[in-house]
Amino acid sequence: MRIEDFDYDLPEDRIAQTPLEPRDASRLLVLSRTDGRIAHRTFRDLLELLRPGDCLVLNDSRVLPARLVGRRPGGGRAEVLLLRRSATGGGAEVWEALVRPARRLRPGASVLFGEGDGALTATVLERGKGGEAVLRLSPAGGTASAQSADGTAGETSDAAGRVDRLLRRLGRAPLPPYIRAPLADPERYQTVYACEEGSAAAPTAGLHFTPELLAAIQDRGVAVARLTLHVGLDTFRPVQVERLADHRMHAEFYRLPEEAAALVNATRARGGRVVAVGTTAVRVLETCAAGGGVRAGEGWTDLFIFPGYRFQAVDALLTNFHLPRSTLLMLVAAFAGREAVLAAYEEAVREGYRFYSFGDAMLIL
Repeated sequence: MRIEDFDYDLPEDRIAQTPLEPRDASRLLVLSRTDGRIAHRTFRDLLELLRPGDCLVLNDSRVLPARLVGRRPGGGRAEVLLLRRSATGGGAEVWEALVRPARRLRPGASVLFGEGDGALTATVLERGKGGEAVLRLSPAGGTASAQSADGTAGETSDAAGRVDRLLRRLGRAPLPPYIRAPLADPERYQTVYACEEGSAAAPTAGLHFTPELLAAIQDRGVAVARLTLHVGLDTFRPVQVERLADHRMHAEFYRLPEEAAALVNATRARGGRVVAVGTTAVRVLETCAAGGGVRAGEGWTDLFIFPGYRFQAVDALLTNFHLPRSTLLMLVAAFAGREAVLAAYEEAVREGYRFYSFGDAMLIL
């Protein structure tokens, strides 16, 4: 298949700029994998669409305050999007990131965020293609030394923690570029069950849930399992090859706990449905698929799912509407069929659905 097979037309006014309140007020397009039939519901109807004995699988990754806006020594503006911490030591941290303007941030260049003692410096160590870079982050005053309890010199006990504290104070929620206004409440770009910090973007299918809806789902007899996948570069990077088979995903960290694996396996053994919330949950479950079930574990996955893939661990998918030519749309097309998915997207446009991160949802059964 080729990249142009995943194009569709979307009027700009269909791109949701703000989240709905309450969270579960969004619309829900229900698509049948069997015959392509479409039904129009609301997200709260998920309670009726799930069955006792099903298992809902959530990604509990929490979004980092990963967007930093600062200035170069010459006074020019610079922006950094942190993607993944790769090392810590010496009172500094090394991160993989996207930088802008990339052409001016060559190895050795620096960017200052904040003022005075509360400032943070990013130094470019390496620069790749498309704005990718490796940065060293350190307090603007440099690293501190102190006498340890046994009288030897060493780092202050909180030197590494100081970088984290500065990031939390100076960083902002890394909203997608198509969202033009800042959020009044940054927590609205987190799921209500987010707890494992590490993502550069929200697993947006989960943004529709409220604590009350999740409680009602469990009261109905639906199991809820939690796993973790930290969203990284491929959420932001466009597919740049013509043939999908030539695309290579960046690896992202995942963890499937023993408890979650046991819930998934028990669900499948009794004939229930494993309902993945979001493409990130799908990728973890399929990475861990084994013998008709899943195997607990953690590591890095670069699994790229596109049409032709045979699913082993997922029976239903709850997801948002995704950008054209994105790996997310390709995964959904692999699950429900490209023609059926694109037809559903066309109908969603006609029916006035809201698209992308703060938009409406789709349930594929």
